Formats: sequence, C-alpha cells, structure tokens
Amino acid sequence: MGYNVSKIGVGGGCHWCTEAVFNALKGVEKVEQGYLSAYGENKAFSEGVIIQYRPEEISLRDLVKVHLYTHASTSAHSFRKKYRSAIYCFDTKEIKVVEKILTELQNNFEEKLITKALVFQKFEASREQIQDYYEKNKNAPFCERYIIPKLQLLKDSFKELEV
Repeated sequence: MGYNVSKIGVGGGCHWCTEAVFNALKGVEKVEQGYLSAYGENKAFSEGVIIQYRPEEISLRDLVKVHLYTHASTSAHSFRKKYRSAIYCFDTKEIKVVEKILTELQNNFEEKLITKALVFQKFEASREQIQDYYEKNKNAPFCERYIIPKLQLLKDSFKELEV
C-alpha cells in the first residue's frame, strides 16, 4: 500500500496561517511549521512550512497556486525578511519546474509576483507551544482576523482541493 510522498517548503506570511492553509488541502500528509533558509542572499531564516504531499492527489502546481493566492505574493512590504515569499525546493531539478509554474501563473496576477524558487538549505521547527496554532486556538483574535479569511478563500476558490 505504498504511495509517493514529495516535499516542498513555502513561505510568505505568518507560518501559523501557512500551516492552517496547507493542512486544509487534500493530499497533504504533513505540514511542519518553522523557519526556513536557502543559499546565498536568502540564508537568513524566514517563517514558513515544509509540506509533505502525495502528488497523485495534489499537484505541485496546485500547491504553488494556493500559496500565491493565500499570501501577499506581489507585495515587497517591509517585513519580507521575516516573511520571505518563496518556494523552497529540495531538488535542484525542481527549481526549473517551480520557476516555470511561477511564470505561467504570473498571467493570473496584474502585479509582478515577487515569489522566488529557492534551493532549501535548513529548517528549524517552531517551538511546540505554537505548532498547530489554528487547531489549538480557533477562536483567538489572530485566527479570526488572519487565518479564517484564508480558509474561506480556499472554500470559495479552491474547493476541489480541500480535504
């Protein structure tokens, strides 16, 4: 009863939000919340998640598309060091695939996407108390203000991808 599991890292907004969004998708096995780094100018840690997913159930393209629509993927705001807009690839061949997906999806956005395809370097998990933040704190003001609207966007625009 084996099936393939692939992984990808994403970052762009608060990792609590990102974790909740990707936990709501079919084909996602596991979401690890924490801090990711890449090589070169992106070696500093930035909030994000590592997603383990089953490509037979959800495509890399769909994961990238959901990511672009659930964070400010066209905004170079002042918190971009903490919230780097990126797709972290674990395989250098995957960089080209993600770059092609980003180029194709650019047509869906009026403004230029700032999301970059990067080679994953390191991951540090968040402390246990804040992992699964949404599941543990659904009625918290942060969840009501930031996470629930993103989950509603999934229902409205990506219903076929939800669990």
